[in-house]
Amino acid sequence: MLKIRELHEVPVLFELMTHPEVFPYVRHKAYTIDELYFITKQTIEKEEKGELISRTILDEYYHPIGTINLFDIKENYGFLATWIGKDYFGKGYNRRAKEQFFDEIFFTTHIEVIFMKIRKTNVRSAKAALKLPYVAFGNDVYPDIYRKINGNSDVYDLFMITKEHYTSYKQFIAIDSEAQGEEVS
Repeated sequence: MLKIRELHEVPVLFELMTHPEVFPYVRHKAYTIDELYFITKQTIEKEEKGELISRTILDEYYHPIGTINLFDIKENYGFLATWIGKDYFGKGYNRRAKEQFFDEIFFTTHIEVIFMKIRKTNVRSAKAALKLPYVAFGNDVYPDIYRKINGNSDVYDLFMITKEHYTSYKQFIAIDSEAQGEEVS
């Protein structure tokens, strides 16, 4: 489940974010709780201006467990950044959060492509991305963006989710569920 970011979540999110298996992969790192309050306030202000979209990921008890964001929104695309606390790894929260976020992004905004830049050394995130049936490898499809995210180095791989692929996936799931007599949400 997702919700709009709020300042009162900062203490819980700071505790989760600073875990050594999470912190290296957080886009906007905060080294103190005060710094995370400042970053969160800035994030809320930037969302109000339409510069980014940021949500808090919640568990089934409505406790904050991470964040999901669309940064660097330009024209019809943006860059995804997600992190989830270590205790929530491997429990399906990442995929559910992404799909709820993609529903919001693709069906309520002008965004056509969501990019993910993943460090070539971050095997866990690359595997998680490739498990999603609507994700495609983007290094060759968008070579200009691939070059832009890497500059003179070769640190990141580029993954992409297009509105077209995601919508097709959602239609397939709906048809498959209907064929099996399940209720479609």
